[in-house]
Amino acid sequence: MNGVHRRMDQLLGGKTAIIYGGGGRIGRGVARTFAREGATIFLVGRTEATLRTVADEVASAGGLAHVAVVDCLDERAVEAHAASVVDQAGRIDVSFNLTSRGDVQGTRLLELDVDDFLRPTTGGLRSNFITARATARYMVQQGSGVILMVTSGSGEATTPPEVWAMGGTGPADAATESFMRYLAAEVGPRGVRVACLWTAGVVLENDPLDAAKDMLVSISMLRKRPTIQEFADTAAFVASERGGGITASVINVNSGISAR
Repeated sequence: MNGVHRRMDQLLGGKTAIIYGGGGRIGRGVARTFAREGATIFLVGRTEATLRTVADEVASAGGLAHVAVVDCLDERAVEAHAASVVDQAGRIDVSFNLTSRGDVQGTRLLELDVDDFLRPTTGGLRSNFITARATARYMVQQGSGVILMVTSGSGEATTPPEVWAMGGTGPADAATESFMRYLAAEVGPRGVRVACLWTAGVVLENDPLDAAKDMLVSISMLRKRPTIQEFADTAAFVASERGGGITASVINVNSGISAR
């Protein structure tokens, strides 16, 4: 049980979860929720101070979180960390990549720099591949596990680009979702599930883009933006045994901003 008391009503009781990008605002919400649901958390990111803050919040709520400063674009470092988690916890049950991709938005494609366009695809796909491969290798050996990814649901270009000026975000989302499905097909027969969560315009405290994101309320089916807690609760369900029938799928957590 990783030294943590397990309650029968916890979705992730006794599980070990690695959260890549765990120091970010969404990562913080996911970490707190996963810990509340009984998981032992391993927080990974590039900034120790933010990771420590999240770990302290988890500990204050009675959970257990470990911190590691790792660049998720460095495959050797990610592999070494995954091995250390298995040495310490005995297994990896959930791997969730919430790392940032350096998306550049607000500039039309015809004016966008090539590097700015490609960065979210090359960086995002590399990070997701490295972290998923490192953790999936252990999951297939143990015959179970869940790998989660996140995109903004922009991969299908369902909204006119002149409205959004999303830059390379759409192609990056499409690449990640395609990888998710291919990986799910490969590891599914060995008991490992892979899924992606959509979210867009999520409500963040002190968000400098808050006013701009409020425009999403008018096109949302629920007439609101999704919250971090809604996103984290959904992720916990998908990662749990109650979500055991979900794989190779995209779960839409954007309050109906997009219809799929």
